[in-house]
Amino acid sequence: MTNHPFIPILIGTDMNAYNMAISFHEQYGIRPILVGKEPLSFTRLSSITTTIELNKNLPDRKVFVSFLKEIAAKYREDGKKFILIGTNDLYVRMIIENKDALKEDFVFNYIDEPLMNDLLVKSNFYQLCAEHGIDTPATYYYSCKSDELFEDEVMFPVIIKPSNGVQYYKNPFEGMQKVYKVHSYEEIHSVIETIKASGYREDLIIQDFIPGDDTYMWDSVFYINSKGKTELITFAQVVLQEHTMTAIGNYTALITRFNEEVMMKLKGFLEAVNYVGYANFDLKYDERDGKFKVFEVNIRQGRSSYYITSCGHNMAKYFVDDLVYDQEKPLTLLKEKFLFTVVPKIVLKKFVKNREIRNEVKSLLRQKKFANPLFYKNDRHLKRKLYLFARQINYYRKYKNSQW
Repeated sequence: MTNHPFIPILIGTDMNAYNMAISFHEQYGIRPILVGKEPLSFTRLSSITTTIELNKNLPDRKVFVSFLKEIAAKYREDGKKFILIGTNDLYVRMIIENKDALKEDFVFNYIDEPLMNDLLVKSNFYQLCAEHGIDTPATYYYSCKSDELFEDEVMFPVIIKPSNGVQYYKNPFEGMQKVYKVHSYEEIHSVIETIKASGYREDLIIQDFIPGDDTYMWDSVFYINSKGKTELITFAQVVLQEHTMTAIGNYTALITRFNEEVMMKLKGFLEAVNYVGYANFDLKYDERDGKFKVFEVNIRQGRSSYYITSCGHNMAKYFVDDLVYDQEKPLTLLKEKFLFTVVPKIVLKKFVKNREIRNEVKSLLRQKKFANPLFYKNDRHLKRKLYLFARQINYYRKYKNSQW
């Protein structure tokens, strides 16, 4: 470790964890301690994430707290604070649910449990949006505790997704998808029965499918400090998202934009519900009525949020200045034009359907106004280069063979 008065503890071993790890390394020269249930190539094959503490039972609530306390005891240094950061929904939820036990050893910036349940459970979230004037797609609900058929009148196609993602992913099953796009009542009933058979008993969301390709999707990231003051707002247009059925909704490329009206509207919503920490909105533009409609808000930074660091607003520094140095930042509405991507250039040039966006992508590539965090220049693990090369080839194959 370095002479900085803090030690980052990142929970997770995936791409999101890697992006946060290199943000700390870029800003402070620090190699964070990672905690996870299993090794993943993003972080295992890295010279930046050299300390990874694994426990296969980490998702168990009692193990989660006791293991983190063991980590704190193992790495404690006089006068240094442990900054605790979750990199997926499950681990953020567990930090929030165990706040009282964890705050003895760690500092963190997360909302309280009641608000978490209002935001993460989508049926609660859409109700909250309605109360605060935030536009969302037309939405229907089906309880998996019910034996009735879904018979509400809908316009096809529709999207089906779990209201409670954390519960849904506890019981993986063959054919499991993040979201299901269906075109008939027969398909609705089939998807519902398949999900019920997995043991999921929460609500399902059945939602109007907003037309438009990947470039109709939008992303907005916020950092609100521990005192409730908004310090950063971004807005970005998706260029590509994952096209495999298990990963739809994960963005692989986006371009930063500026839309003060939408930014300030979402700011008002978060401040009204007393939000703190990172928030990451998923939206889609509906050309039928000219409105940006919110699908969900992640109560953490997203895996594509690294564009913030690339644009000069280091993700890690927001946590550190807030939780360690107690320094407030003035509000920044990000305006820099930048391309974030985790796919190779050939995928962008070949599979972005929107010609105007494709030309803009090519222009940003020529101007070197782009970044792929997986190719962080200071990460010199030899096996990683082979892994990334294979991953880039696989991305080309995936986009060639998968259509969403």
